[in-house]
Amino acid sequence: MPIINNHPTGEHPFSISLQSNDESTESGIAHRALAGNGNDDVLIEHMSSVLQEHHVSPDALRRHRELVDSLRIANLPPSRSLYPHNSTTQKGNFAEIFLAEYLDSTTESQLPIYRLRYNTNPEQSMKGDDVLLFDLDSDPVRIIVGESKFRGAPNKQAVIEIVDGLVQSNQAGLPVSLMFVAERLFQENKPELGVKVQECAVLFATNRLHIDYVGLLMGNHNARNPVNKHTPNRLHNLLMISLGMQNPETVVEQSFDRLEGDI
Repeated sequence: MPIINNHPTGEHPFSISLQSNDESTESGIAHRALAGNGNDDVLIEHMSSVLQEHHVSPDALRRHRELVDSLRIANLPPSRSLYPHNSTTQKGNFAEIFLAEYLDSTTESQLPIYRLRYNTNPEQSMKGDDVLLFDLDSDPVRIIVGESKFRGAPNKQAVIEIVDGLVQSNQAGLPVSLMFVAERLFQENKPELGVKVQECAVLFATNRLHIDYVGLLMGNHNARNPVNKHTPNRLHNLLMISLGMQNPETVVEQSFDRLEGDI
């Protein structure tokens, strides 16, 4: 069974802004090579929307906007932004969120929480699994663990780091962020879903849990080459995705700039 389905079609922003090619790395690992097709404006508009969704809840955003308006009236210093200004953090978050959204659009698995909403310091990257998606209705229950990297000039080292991170997750058994996800679901008043996620630990212990691994390398137009050449064959249920763009830094910067313009 393939780890992901076909590339989105029709009016989906990923269909409009990205071309897709399925191939294999030199080591025999499945690789979906994505590349910008010149419609960066479509991708930026879409990613700006989902960046906001991943970073802050609608209620928290409303309260923040009310606070910002109050500070303007009182002529006080502005409050701290909800989004990172640090360029490295922006790039890392963008790649992570792109991977989560791409997997959500190409699998039956779902993202139960937006983990970046719980980051106490938005200027720093958040620890734990980059991406955890769950298909709790499949038989066996399925989890997808994702690891992402942004490199303006993608290279062998980035590919090795992605695969090393996923291998470490595999060797540890259960994803390190599993209970974090379950606890956040209980806090969000979604106890039934929280229990199902929590029960994945029991399913794992009784060999009734399927875990797949997906790595994403985002960077310039050369992103596919180091993935094809340097992906080690260390996991049998691994998929690599490359996302190559002419100006990846500009896409990230403009996507976050739109967020700040909305406040």
